[in-house]
Amino acid sequence: MASEALSPRWRILEVGIGTPLVVTLMLAMVVLPLPAPLLDLLFTFNITLSLVVLLATVYVLRPLDLGIFPSVLLITTLLRLAMNVASTRVILLHGHEGPEAAGRVIEAFGNFVIGGNYAVGLVVFAILVIVNFVVVTKGAGRISEVAARFTLDALPGKQMAIDADVGAGLMSQEQARQMRQEVRQEADFYGAMDGAGKFVRGDAVAGILVLFINLLGGLFIGMLQHGQPFMDAVQNYTLLTIGDGLVAQIPALLLSVATAVILTRVSGTVDMGRQMATQLLDQPRSLIVAGGILMALGIVPGMPSLVFMALGGASLWGGYAMSRRAAMRAAAPVVEDTPAEPAAPRELSWDELAPVDLLGLEVGYRLVPLVDPHQGGEVMDRIKSVRKTLSHELGFLIPAVHIRDNLELSPTAYRVSLKGVVIGQGELQPEREMAIDPGQVFGSLEGIATHDPAFGLDALWIEKGQRDQAQMLGYTVVDAGTVLATHLSQLLRQHAHELLGHDEIHQLLGQLGRTAPKLVEELVPKAVNMATLVQVLRGLLADGVSIRDIRTIAEVLVARAGTSQEPAELLRVVREHLGRMILQNLRFTGEELPVIALDHGLEQLVSGALQDGMALEPGLAERLLKSLGEATQRT
Repeated sequence: MASEALSPRWRILEVGIGTPLVVTLMLAMVVLPLPAPLLDLLFTFNITLSLVVLLATVYVLRPLDLGIFPSVLLITTLLRLAMNVASTRVILLHGHEGPEAAGRVIEAFGNFVIGGNYAVGLVVFAILVIVNFVVVTKGAGRISEVAARFTLDALPGKQMAIDADVGAGLMSQEQARQMRQEVRQEADFYGAMDGAGKFVRGDAVAGILVLFINLLGGLFIGMLQHGQPFMDAVQNYTLLTIGDGLVAQIPALLLSVATAVILTRVSGTVDMGRQMATQLLDQPRSLIVAGGILMALGIVPGMPSLVFMALGGASLWGGYAMSRRAAMRAAAPVVEDTPAEPAAPRELSWDELAPVDLLGLEVGYRLVPLVDPHQGGEVMDRIKSVRKTLSHELGFLIPAVHIRDNLELSPTAYRVSLKGVVIGQGELQPEREMAIDPGQVFGSLEGIATHDPAFGLDALWIEKGQRDQAQMLGYTVVDAGTVLATHLSQLLRQHAHELLGHDEIHQLLGQLGRTAPKLVEELVPKAVNMATLVQVLRGLLADGVSIRDIRTIAEVLVARAGTSQEPAELLRVVREHLGRMILQNLRFTGEELPVIALDHGLEQLVSGALQDGMALEPGLAERLLKSLGEATQRT
C-alpha cells in the first residue's frame, strides 16, 4: 500500500534505479558537451545540494541517523568534478566569445562576486582553497581517523557489555540484536567516513589543478587560435576561470564543513542549534564577563566605541536577565512528589525460560566476519548448503543452526552445540588457508601445524599466496569457511539420530500421507506406536542408514506388526529390506560384494555379548581385531 501512495516522480527511486541513473548521467557529463543554460542549472543544483547536506548535518540528532553521508559525499564530489570537466570544455571552446559564453552563473561569480577584477578573484579563490584544504579538510580527516580507530577498538567491549546485560536478564534477545546492529553500523559508518574524507581532500587538490589548466589553456587557445591580444585573453579567460573555480569551491567548502560537523557531533535528543543555545548561552557569568570586556574595549581611544559598547551592553543585559531567571527558578517552591509504592515483584512465569537451541554455533570475535553476510561472510550460505545436502541424504529436514558470537571463547575459536551440549570445537585462522595432507605429499611446506577438525588429518595453516605451491605438492587446500562447514557437516552426520524427534516424524508421515494415506493409517498406531517408530528410525540413522525411503520402512513395519514389537528386531528386518540402498551408499556397483564371514560359534558368542551388554574376553577381542585387519588387507 505504501508503494501505491508514492507519486510517479518518486517511483523511479522506489524501484532502485534512481541512484545508478544519476551516476550514469554524471559520467556522461564528462564526455558529452553541455550547453551554457544546462550548466547554469547544474551549478545551481550543486550549490543547493551542498546547502541541504550541510543543514541535514546540523539538524540530525545522531551521526548514525545520516548513515548515507559517506555515499552522498562521494556522489557530490563526482558531480562537482564532472561539472568541472564540462565547464572547462565550454570555457576553452567558447571563452573567446565573452564572459557570458560559459553561462550566467560563472559570469555572475566572475563579475559581481569578485568585482570583475581577476587579481581579487585569485586572492579570494586562494583563501577559499586554504580554508578548505588546510583548515577544515585536514581537521576533519584527523577526527575521522581517531573516531574510526577508537570505535573499532571499543567494539569487543561493547559486544561484551551487551552479552553481559543479556546474561543478567537486563535485556531481551531482540534488544540485544538491535544493539549489536547499531554497534556494527557505528563501526561501518566511522570506517567509511575515514575513507570518505579523502574525497574532499582530493577534490581540493583537483580544484587547484583545474584552475591552472583552464588559465594556461585559455591563454594558449585565445592568443594562438583566435588571435586575441594578450591582455584581452588574460582578462577574458582569467575571469571565466576564476568564476568557474569559485562556483566549484563554494559547494566544496560547504561539504567540508558538513563533514567536520557530523564528525564532531555528539549523539543527543535535540539538534545542534538547541544544543548550542542550551550549553553555550545558559551560562550567565560568561555573558556578563564578555560584556564587561567589550565595554572596556569600547573605552579605548581609536576603537569603534559604538559597536563595542552596543554589543557589550547587549551581553550584560542578556547575562543579567538569565541570572534573574535562574534565581527565580531556584526560589520557586519545590513540589515533592509523593513516592509511589514500590511495585510488587512480578511472579516468575514459564515465558521467562528460554528454550535450549537444538543446534548452535558459537564463534570468537575474530571469526564474526566469516559468519556475517554484511561483512562478506559466506559461512551462512555454506551452512544452508550443508543442511540441504544432508536433508536429501538422510531423509528428514535438518533444523536451522543458531549462530552467535561468544566473547568468552578464544578470538579464533568456535564450538558446535547440540541441545546445549558441546559436540565439537576447533580453531580457525581467518586470514590463512588450511593445507590438508591426504597421505601422499611430495615435499614440505611452511605453515602453522594443526589438524583437520572434521577427519583428524594432519594439516597446516598457510598464507593465501602459498595455495598454488601447496596444491603442486599434493596438499588439499581449503579456506577457513570451508573447514568450519565441513566440520559441521561431519558432526551433523554423526549425531543425526539425535536430531530426529517426534515433530520431524510427524512431518515425515504427513509427506507420506499425501501419496499413501492408507499406509499411514495402518502404520501408527495400529502396527506400531509412535515410541517404537521413533526408536526404529533413530536406530537406522545411528547406523548410518538413510530414512529417505520412508515408504519401504512403513510397509515393512506394517507387515511385521503381528510378529514382533521389539525395536531391535524391527530394525534388523528393516535393514534387510533396505539392503540395496545401503549397498548403493557404500558405492558398490559390481555384481559381487566382498564380505568377511565369522565362524558360527564365534558369531553366536559376539551376538550374545552384545545382547547381554557384556564385554568379550580381552585376549579374544585382540585376536579378533587382528584377524579382521589381516582379512581386510587380503580382500
